[in-house]
Amino acid sequence: MASPPGRPAFHLSHPGPGWAWPGDPNGIFFWKGRYHLHYIYDRGGAAGIDPLRRFLDGAGDYAFAHVSSPDLVHWTSHRTTLTPDVLGHGAFSGGGFVTKEGRPAIVYQGQGSGANHVVIAEDDDLERWTRPAPAVVHVRPGQDGSVIAHADPHAWLENDTYYAIFGGTTTGKPATLLRSADLADWEYLGVLLDPDLPDTGEDTDVSCPDFFPIGDQHMLLCISHNKGCRYYLGEWRDERFVPEVHGRMNWHATDVFAPESVLTPDGRRVMWAWAFIEAPWSGIQILPRELDLPGDGILRIRPLRELERLRADERSVRGIAVDDGSRLVSDVGGAALELAVTFGPGAARRFGVAVHCDARGGGGLRIEVDLDAGTVSAGAAAAPFDPGDEEVTLRVFVDTYLVDVFANDRQAIFLPHFADAADVHVAVFADGGDRVADLTAWRMTSMDEVTAP
Repeated sequence: MASPPGRPAFHLSHPGPGWAWPGDPNGIFFWKGRYHLHYIYDRGGAAGIDPLRRFLDGAGDYAFAHVSSPDLVHWTSHRTTLTPDVLGHGAFSGGGFVTKEGRPAIVYQGQGSGANHVVIAEDDDLERWTRPAPAVVHVRPGQDGSVIAHADPHAWLENDTYYAIFGGTTTGKPATLLRSADLADWEYLGVLLDPDLPDTGEDTDVSCPDFFPIGDQHMLLCISHNKGCRYYLGEWRDERFVPEVHGRMNWHATDVFAPESVLTPDGRRVMWAWAFIEAPWSGIQILPRELDLPGDGILRIRPLRELERLRADERSVRGIAVDDGSRLVSDVGGAALELAVTFGPGAARRFGVAVHCDARGGGGLRIEVDLDAGTVSAGAAAAPFDPGDEEVTLRVFVDTYLVDVFANDRQAIFLPHFADAADVHVAVFADGGDRVADLTAWRMTSMDEVTAP
């Protein structure tokens, strides 16, 4: 079934009514054979109504939409039960975890309540929840409790202790660390990160945190409101997180925003993020990414493997030779498309693939590897990338006006790109020399239609 006009075909998005701005993913679980994902939406919002103005004016009616899936690609909406009239306040960002009793729970920021709150699922469809219980914070003598922001909480259970990170704010409050034995009373442990670390200054907040083990380290996945999605890798020991690596996951404006992840039954760490973009549809999530940290310490970022279930009409073209120019790839194109392009050795130091091209292979969005600059780019979005002696493989997903790029499983870019409806063609290019490419393309089918919440 075709998607409605403006709605992406295979990116998860809000079906309406209401307007999912912000559309932060929250409370993701694998529970009783299904994946459950919640995200924020404004029940009173609509296309053409300024969502930022509703937010700033306090007019937003923010609830948690709830979708579930057996396979991470075909999603069904549940009725919305975590609403302001049920909770007593609006639902802002938070995170999911499992309690000591083995029940799914969500900790979230209660809009206008001045507190973070916990709700616990009472049924296995995650449609009935306990009344929200505020997280009461206790500060010891000599501690400065004024730095604690009751915003964007994330919690987890470790051994027999609950830990929580309360996010920072754009007004300079830092992310903070707390612990609890019972989810009701929380002991303040201190500021989460040393302020002298890169990108932890007063103008760079740590918000929408998600904290989890990966490889032999821990990852703090988060945003700053001026840089979008980013992460820290480091050691978690003795109730302290000591990061050693900082990296970014957003390379254009603040397009990749508000990340959240889940651990699959087979041990994969899968993340989503809200696509904070100007678009004719709301609540769009970037394509799910698999994160892995092998022994070499280099983060791997791959497209979710279940996306392969949406492939159709495979076409492979081998030995596409390009010498200081571009070449249209005949009979390859479409509004919903996956490409896998591998480039062999050659003299060109800049090369890549272009999508959204016209019928002659002109124009479009260039996805370019620049070996001299050490970057992979898509339009104005450029990210560090050094393939070393490896062949370069670009996996590119085009979903109408959404483009996700993965380079050698080591770098990823997401951005919107709007083109004329007829510009659905693909070209391969090389600048200043030659390259030979092998290309495989698939038409991507649409995820199932979902019912409105």
